[in-house]
Amino acid sequence: MIKPMGRLMDAFWRAAAYCLHPRVIGWSLLPLILLGVMSFVLGYFFWESAVAGVRATLESWSLVDGLLKWLDGLGASGFRTVIAPIVVVAMAAPVLVVLCLLLVATMMTPSMADMVAHRRFPTLIRKQGGGFWAGLAWGLGHTIVALAVLVLSLPFWLIPPIALIVPPLVLGWLSYRVFTFDVLAEFATTAERRRMLAEHKLPLLVLGLVTGYLGAAPAAIWALGALAFVFAPLFILVFVFLSTLVFAFSSLWFAHYALAALQEMRRVEAAAERVPDPVMDALPANYATAPPLSADDPGLPPAIENKPSPL
Repeated sequence: MIKPMGRLMDAFWRAAAYCLHPRVIGWSLLPLILLGVMSFVLGYFFWESAVAGVRATLESWSLVDGLLKWLDGLGASGFRTVIAPIVVVAMAAPVLVVLCLLLVATMMTPSMADMVAHRRFPTLIRKQGGGFWAGLAWGLGHTIVALAVLVLSLPFWLIPPIALIVPPLVLGWLSYRVFTFDVLAEFATTAERRRMLAEHKLPLLVLGLVTGYLGAAPAAIWALGALAFVFAPLFILVFVFLSTLVFAFSSLWFAHYALAALQEMRRVEAAAERVPDPVMDALPANYATAPPLSADDPGLPPAIENKPSPL
């Protein structure tokens, strides 16, 4: 357990250093621009209508309307104006985070894994265990499952501990499944990938869990108060930018750890598959150092006797 954890830390620092590479910065622009444009368009055309619809729905519920009137009586009437934007953001933020993860995994992870392999593991054989479409199908399938779990758990988010635990856990599981597949798609066979997920499940889950909480960290910008919800479309762009950076770093982290583990696994397999050959292993060329020759060894040349010359 100590060795995998040490490898996780080694991969962490390497991933942090690779984030400064110009190519990584360039690759991060495409998913950032796509998701940023999508967020801006949706916010520009649908933000007001979404807030109005949520506000009307909440006020139609007698229990919520009674709670809001009670808050008005306590002098907290400002809460009525921000509760609808809070609900809209709470529903949109997890979807944006999951989409950001999927875009980074699809558009950035294969290229970054290739860069890590060229720089650190140039002799690692690429066995093409999965292609682009296989990775996209894998990512979409797991994304649908993650979104379904998030939607089903929404009513329980009113309980603060659950709201702080469930989304990062779901995001961590999704990171673990998607990033591991995309990193190993070009380098490992299907059997090797399954073995990797089995033998390194705990370290990869730890890495995914950390990624889940890092991915949830940008949501802290909404703690700025009512101002953040008034300018929500702008803050959503900042939220998308921070999420893209987090997942780009996490993708590099997975790449460094998974490729190092794959190379070690193949090295151990190659050593275990070597069949001892008693004849060949006994040859002097196969010794680490040549064995000493004894005086009785028939391979020694005959001793030259010092006989007096006939002359």
